[in-house]
Parts: sequence; structure tokens; C-alpha cells
Amino acid sequence: MASNEDVGDAVALKGTFSGPTAFAQTVRAALARAAQEGWQAMVWSDASFEEWPLGERAVIESLQAWAGSGRQLVMLAHNYNSVLRYQPRFVSWRRTWDHIIDCRVCKTIDASEMPSALWSPHWAMRRLDLVRSTGVADLEPARRVLLKQELDECRRQSVPGFSATTLGL
Repeated sequence: MASNEDVGDAVALKGTFSGPTAFAQTVRAALARAAQEGWQAMVWSDASFEEWPLGERAVIESLQAWAGSGRQLVMLAHNYNSVLRYQPRFVSWRRTWDHIIDCRVCKTIDASEMPSALWSPHWAMRRLDLVRSTGVADLEPARRVLLKQELDECRRQSVPGFSATTLGL
């Protein structure tokens, strides 16, 4: 019999979500699943990651459990100001795992046009309405392929950003 947490994760990983709380829960559930199943690659995309729960201890624990040899995370953003200011746990984790994280800045794409999504070869989530924080999460291969193509195009138009360290004289 599934626990309440398992049922909540199953709901968060398949179907629609509505509101910032449901969106954040979907991200948490995806990262926990990535750690459990050993997803090799993920692509995260958002204009600023402001509404992502990246500063939460549980999220960092999931990322820590996920990180390892052969893993790759690509982050695409219009800017990382919000992450740098308000999510110090993630910034610290990112510094440790710099060798598996490729952070990119997409300035050629308007911030309002940046996809807000989390993609993996196994699962995908996308916010369709940023104001209401509504979207869809599922395992459907066709939806994953289309999202990956869009994210690949964003990546092609991006430049490196959000370095793990800052060098100064």
C-alpha cells in the first residue's frame, strides 16, 4: 500500500497542477524521483527560477542524493539574480557540483517567452501559465520530445552564466 507521500508524488508527477504551491510540490517530487531512479540528465528552464523551491533543505537533499558520476544538469535562465540572492543553499550546492552543472543565460529570448520547465529523458513538466502557475506534468514521450527540442533551441542561443565561483583581483 502506498504512503500518503507516495500518492502525493504520483499526483505531482502526472497530470495538471495549479498554483505556486502545487508547482513547487511538482518540482520537489520530480527531484526526489530523479534521486530515487538515478536520472542521468535533467534540463531546467525558467526566466529567473524565482518560484522554484531550490533553497529548501529537502530539495538540496534530493539533489545531493541525485548528484554523482555521469549525471548532468543544464539550467537555462534569462538571469540568475533571484537564485543568487534568495537561494543560498542551492548556490552552495551548485558550487560543490559545478562539474555536472551547465548554467546558461538566454538573453536573446524575452524573459516572458522563456519556457518554465523541467525535462528529463523519463519525465517532463511545464508551466503553461506563469501568472497562475498552472501546467502539466507527465510521462508522455511526444510531449517530452517537443519540450526537449524547444529547450535545445534555447540552449543554442545561450551563453555561459551563473559561474560557481567569482574570480577577482
